[in-house]
Amino acid sequence: MNAPAKSSRMHAFPIKGMSCASCVGRAERALEAVPGVISAHINLATERADVQAGVDVDRLSLVEAIEKAGYEVPPQQIELVIEGMSCASCVGRVEGALGAVPGVHAAHVNLATERASVTGHIAPDQLIAAVESVGFGAHVRRAAEEDSTALRRDSEAAELRRALVIAGILTLPVFVLEMGSHMIPALHHLIMATIGMQANWLIQFGLTTLVLAFPGIRFYMHGFPALLRGAPDMNSLVAMGTMAAYGYSSVATFAPALLPAGTVNVYFEAAAVIVTLILLGRYLEARAKGRTSQAIQRLIGLQARTARVRRAEGLVELAIADVTPGDMIELRPGERVPVDGTVVEGESYIDESMITGEPVPVVKTAGASVVGGTVNQTGALAFRATAVGGDTMLAQIIRMVEAAQGSKLPIQALVDRVTLWFVPAVMAVAVLTFGVWLLFGPDPALTFALVNAVAVLIIACPCAMGLATPTSIMVGTGRGAEMGALFRKGQALQQLRDTQIVAFDKTGTLTEGRPVLTDLDVMPGFERAVVIAQVAAVEAKSEHPIARAIVDAAKVEGLDLPALTAFDSLTGFGVAAMVDGQQVEIGADRYMAKLGLDVGPFSATAERLATEGKSPLYAAIGGKLAAIIAVADPIKPTTLQAIRALHDLGLCVAMVTGDNQRTAQAIADQLGIDHIMAEMLPAGKVDAIRDLRARYGKLAFVGDGINDAPALAEADVGIAIGTGTDIAIEAADVVLMSGSLQAVPNAVALSKATIRNIQQNLFWAFAYNTALIPVAAGVLWPAFGLLLSPVFAAGAMALSSVFVLTNALRLRGWVPPVAQGKELA
Repeated sequence: MNAPAKSSRMHAFPIKGMSCASCVGRAERALEAVPGVISAHINLATERADVQAGVDVDRLSLVEAIEKAGYEVPPQQIELVIEGMSCASCVGRVEGALGAVPGVHAAHVNLATERASVTGHIAPDQLIAAVESVGFGAHVRRAAEEDSTALRRDSEAAELRRALVIAGILTLPVFVLEMGSHMIPALHHLIMATIGMQANWLIQFGLTTLVLAFPGIRFYMHGFPALLRGAPDMNSLVAMGTMAAYGYSSVATFAPALLPAGTVNVYFEAAAVIVTLILLGRYLEARAKGRTSQAIQRLIGLQARTARVRRAEGLVELAIADVTPGDMIELRPGERVPVDGTVVEGESYIDESMITGEPVPVVKTAGASVVGGTVNQTGALAFRATAVGGDTMLAQIIRMVEAAQGSKLPIQALVDRVTLWFVPAVMAVAVLTFGVWLLFGPDPALTFALVNAVAVLIIACPCAMGLATPTSIMVGTGRGAEMGALFRKGQALQQLRDTQIVAFDKTGTLTEGRPVLTDLDVMPGFERAVVIAQVAAVEAKSEHPIARAIVDAAKVEGLDLPALTAFDSLTGFGVAAMVDGQQVEIGADRYMAKLGLDVGPFSATAERLATEGKSPLYAAIGGKLAAIIAVADPIKPTTLQAIRALHDLGLCVAMVTGDNQRTAQAIADQLGIDHIMAEMLPAGKVDAIRDLRARYGKLAFVGDGINDAPALAEADVGIAIGTGTDIAIEAADVVLMSGSLQAVPNAVALSKATIRNIQQNLFWAFAYNTALIPVAAGVLWPAFGLLLSPVFAAGAMALSSVFVLTNALRLRGWVPPVAQGKELA
């Protein structure tokens, strides 16, 4: 063990691969051998290491020591909140700084959420130091930070509003004095006759100085340091442009002899108006950014704050954070369910629309599950807490949405590459513009050179580029969460848009996943209710799912089951028993043949059942053929409409199932499914997915069971039914919180709408810069004598960001087409 250091810090991380106490000892010795380590303690049960080390010991050296000893340290994921980013080039600088830290595997920065997601073996303080080294602030994102983030954004918007008001009040007189005198001759004469030109310029100088020194100081505090670091950003462009106009005007005001003859003029109004317009854009942008994350805020708002918990002394009102699994919680009418649990007492209806998207409340009795965040209706319940805190379904949904909102789509890679070099390229274009106008421009050449260079700097700020993709992702995934489709991975948005074929599992996905009694026809002389009661009485002795379906049907119809005696099971044929003094025998047609009974009277019904993929059973009572029975896994009510909607979207639909070919073909015929792959084992489903992908192209697979997990992982987009197993959900890219398949075409339509929205944003952002930079440089002057004023350049730049955000916010009003009761167009 090394000697204690004067100052130290604790490192904690998981270790995989240890199996016994000797493993612990070996790993501890490996850690203690690292120079600077003071102590190392490893807990085998929790597979966790706690290491105290000097401040100069980094996490990566500890991880490398563990790995050399033969064990594994899983990479951790750290979420940082980044402060001070204003444009796409800022994102590139922060990502570059984080990616350069030793031990970082991957770093993704999102301008819209103002967050960085970093994976690797690294201490948070090293990441924060890396971010600060390129001029931005950072701190580790804390649990439930969304509330503080919303407050911070509100505070930022309020501060920008104050700055905008001050800038506007100070800028208005400058604009009137300068531009008013150019446009209104009478105003020009009045100014000259009263205060004179020099006093006019001095007033403009004083007011503009106040604008730049107070509301506009933010641009210089960030812009010039970034420029000195060799990493210019949007603030650098604004700072350089406005300072050039201000500096030139100041020289013209106080030392006009330094300027060539004919070039003495002031552009104070340009500097002041540019700052004011960009502050206006920033203010509108801050307000719009707050609205893009409202889906998360609404989800967090669904969480209850307190719960009434039974204790020995009676009911106690506890904060949600103090509720533990196993606590008994009482729920009154109209209250929100505080945590996930299982009903123990009472009966009520609960509105679960926030989870499933289904508006009809669900009845809850003893044994039923309740989900935190849902709303109790009229009854009172007592339930036992099963999941609290971060383990509740609502907390998991919030994490899924946050992960999707913070992710990057493949389409963003091009934007990142372009914007990383965009600002330096713009500065080069501005210098070139200045030089060309100075050398070849008309008199006064210096004035033309300055004005056009400033216009290039101002109009090219790449704010819109940085916001184009993440804002649409935030709003799109948030809208999906509101309608019950959770995009666990943001990439699924783009991949789902490109899907050519959707493959479904059958049982539990296309169908209800449980057999029910679908058909029961009786022979003349028999009463249907009596037959069901007697057959159910016999089947109640069997554990077979078909038998359970018949018993459940009798219960639904409120029938009392008669007593029976002499129950017998005939392997390969059926079952028999004495019920109310009559022999009741149930089985397939071969059993009836063995009994000497002709099933011919039911031949038409049997043929119809066969075409529907159902295997008929027969019942004989008192030695006579009494009924034909069919039990099947019924198709979900929403399945047919969903498949029609997918066809309307131009997609092929396939079914991949372990069921027999005849049953699968019957269901496919009813639903209009294009391609069937039946009798598939779980491993075979993966091969089927690969085969379908080779034939049709990009594939999405929809499933719900454990056996579907490999296929969900293999598909380009895995879509899990949220009512299915946890394993299936973990393997999926998209989770449908209800069992309704209408969410599948809705998710596809949402992905198309979101990607279309992103493309619109990117087109606007790139086309705007591509088209207007040459205009700002003066390309229209030789042919048309037109120049773009820096003031109009500032207005156009501010409006570009506002346009992108406003366009993204349109997705908040997107309506799922299937939910409108009409087919998708």
